[in-house]
Amino acid sequence: MDVILGKKLGMASFFGPAGREFPVTIVQAGPCKVVQVKTVEKDKYESVQIGFEPKKESRVNKPLAGHFKKAGVETLKHLREFRFEGAGKVAVGTQIDVSMFNEGDNLLVSGISKGKGFQGVVKRWGMRLQGGSHGTHESHRGPGSIGQCTWPSRVWKGKHLPGRMGNDQVTIKNIEVLKIIPEKNIIFIKGSLPGAKNGILKIWKMEV
Repeated sequence: MDVILGKKLGMASFFGPAGREFPVTIVQAGPCKVVQVKTVEKDKYESVQIGFEPKKESRVNKPLAGHFKKAGVETLKHLREFRFEGAGKVAVGTQIDVSMFNEGDNLLVSGISKGKGFQGVVKRWGMRLQGGSHGTHESHRGPGSIGQCTWPSRVWKGKHLPGRMGNDQVTIKNIEVLKIIPEKNIIFIKGSLPGAKNGILKIWKMEV
């Protein structure tokens, strides 16, 4: 089973062989517990549900408390489900931690990017400002004409206009593990990862 949940702790500089400096994201990966296993025979598909980060039992509702009690694991804060072949062979209660990784492994990481709210076309799409003189009046950061007329009498889908920016699921492939601290379940991952500090990440170990 090559998947785990992690929490983004922040970024730092990492000095590798020959003193070369790399930007790294520090991630607390696990420990996680398998809370539920779904099988083809019972649920029509295979998956495992993984829980991460302890939570007070008094802070969860009764259905969730019963869900954890049935699995025989402690109450956990974050639950995510992963589909993959052979998931039915995993036992409920199995612990997953950074021992599954080795330095030099390639990972696939998915997370929710920082939300930036409603933004204009300059910030959202990188459009340039309109002129500062020659008749431009109170619309320096506006999108300008969008070119629609009697036909098609509507705005084409996908047109670059103002709107909500960020808060999207972002997936990054082929990022390298540079260092592992097993006693603290910490891994140093090369480069930046989506989301803010303390954001939850889904991490897959990629096959070579």
